[in-house]
Amino acid sequence: MDTNADDARQAGNGAPLEVAEAATPYEVDGATGDVTPDSTPASPNYRALNLARLQAQGMVTHDGGRTSVAEDFRIIKRPLLRNARATGADAIRHGNLIVVTSAMPGEGKTYCAVNLAMSIAMEMDMTVLLVDADVARPSVLKVLGLPPEPGLMDVLLDERLEMADVILKTNVATLSILPAGRSNKHATELLASRAMSRMLSEIASRYADRIVVFDSPPLLITSEAHALVGQMGQVVMVVEAETTTQHAVKEALRQIESCEHIHLIYNKTKGFPGNEYYGYGYYD
Repeated sequence: MDTNADDARQAGNGAPLEVAEAATPYEVDGATGDVTPDSTPASPNYRALNLARLQAQGMVTHDGGRTSVAEDFRIIKRPLLRNARATGADAIRHGNLIVVTSAMPGEGKTYCAVNLAMSIAMEMDMTVLLVDADVARPSVLKVLGLPPEPGLMDVLLDERLEMADVILKTNVATLSILPAGRSNKHATELLASRAMSRMLSEIASRYADRIVVFDSPPLLITSEAHALVGQMGQVVMVVEAETTTQHAVKEALRQIESCEHIHLIYNKTKGFPGNEYYGYGYYD
C-alpha cells in the first residue's frame, strides 16, 4: 500500500485526503517537553505528560515537527473529523465517538489511538478525551508513561463516582484521559449495560467540540470489543502489514458489519529496503 499523502484516496469518491496544518493553544518547553500553560494546574487529577519522551519514541507531539507519522495522522484524522462534524442529513449518531480496534493483539491499536488523539488535540477548535476501554489489558497510561489510575470500570461499578472524578487533565490543554480503571470479570456486561449507554450519550452530547477516542480490545480475542463497538459512531480497525491474515481481517470485519462507518489503518508498512516505518493507509 502506498502511504503517500498524494496517493491516499477515499473509497467513496477517489478524492485526495486533505493534510492539515493545525495550531494549538499551548507552548512546549524544548528542554523538558512539558507544556507551559498560563497558570499551574491545581487539580488533583492533573498529570504532566513527558512530551520529550513521547517524541523520542516516535509519537505525535506538537513540537515533533513534520515527521512521517505526524503527516500520516493528519491524513487519517481529516475524514474522521469531517464525519464527526456532519450535520443535517449527513449527521452520524455518536459520530464524535471513535473506537480504535484490531483483529488480534499486537497490531498497534493503542499506538494508533494515542497518536490519533494527540493529532486531533492539535486542532484549533477541538478537545479530545482519550478513553482506555481495553479493560482486560489496559495500555494507554503505560504508553503515556503514567501509572494505573481509577477510571471507566470504577465509574460503572460505583454509582457514587462521577466520570469527572476520574478523568485526568494533562499538560496538553486540549487532551484529557479516562483510564480503564480496575479489572472486573463482568467487564463485557458492564460495557453493554444501560449505565455505559447513558455515559456514552452524555459524552457524545455534552460538549459539541469534543472528540472521544476509545482504545478497544481486539475483536477476535475478547467479547468486550463487540459490546463497545456497537455503540460507536465510527470504527477504526488497525491491520498489521504482512502479519495479520486475510482470514482474520475478514472475520473481524464480519463481526462489525452492522457498523456503517468503518475505516482501516494499514500499520507497520515497509518503505525502502532496509527501512521499516509506521505507515498508514486510510479507507472508508
